[in-house]
Amino acid sequence: MHDAAPPAARARALTKIYGEGDTRVVALDAVDLDIEPGTFTAIMGPSGSGKSTLMHCLAGLDSSTSGDVYIGDVLITGLSDRALTRVRRDSVGFVFQSFNLVPTLTARENITLPLDIAGAPVDEEWLATVIDAVGLADRLDHRPSELSGGQQQRVACARALASKPAIVFADEPTGNLDSQSGAEVLGLLRRSVDEFDQTIVMVTHDAGAASHADRVIFLADGHVVGQLERPTAEEILARIGELAAPRGAR
Repeated sequence: MHDAAPPAARARALTKIYGEGDTRVVALDAVDLDIEPGTFTAIMGPSGSGKSTLMHCLAGLDSSTSGDVYIGDVLITGLSDRALTRVRRDSVGFVFQSFNLVPTLTARENITLPLDIAGAPVDEEWLATVIDAVGLADRLDHRPSELSGGQQQRVACARALASKPAIVFADEPTGNLDSQSGAEVLGLLRRSVDEFDQTIVMVTHDAGAASHADRVIFLADGHVVGQLERPTAEEILARIGELAAPRGAR
């Protein structure tokens, strides 16, 4: 179905180094990765494995030391700040662990905020579809303080989807949620892929969350060290256990 389309995002020899001398840390070491359109990818790995750095570089939130990053067929490496801002605005959606909602705005105003900032028209039909999908039609006039954590995160998901981005990056989107709210958000992300052909990349440490994905990519020490297709939570936990084992024991 997606044969002709370029990957929604891709990295080529992506390297990110922090510091120098004794404090030098290689967060990503020549990573090659394709994110296919219309798929749900989870990125996992131990603390310090480079997973958040990888997502931030793929999303254009952080620059790489060397290597190339593409969003669609656009090479974002080396773009000016203005051009990069435009690519992020037009092609990328974000869902963060901390929701990042504006407290003085209603749920609806938060959802349409990126479009309003961009001066872009709101596609009311699509917006209604997204709001229905997140189950918040009766909460649109409420401010974040009047919503539960799960509802706030669903507002954040709706905001990410409202502009029909080419790709949505979700950084620990269930990290601050109870299990039921987390399951609702993950179900929404899964539906957005299955029903709306959205592309989702999610960083998570939660095997249950990752089991909603089509593919789980494992990082360790700045390298991609494996992947699983449509895995169960048990299969993910087993792989994480292998990665955490001392090298000699593997």
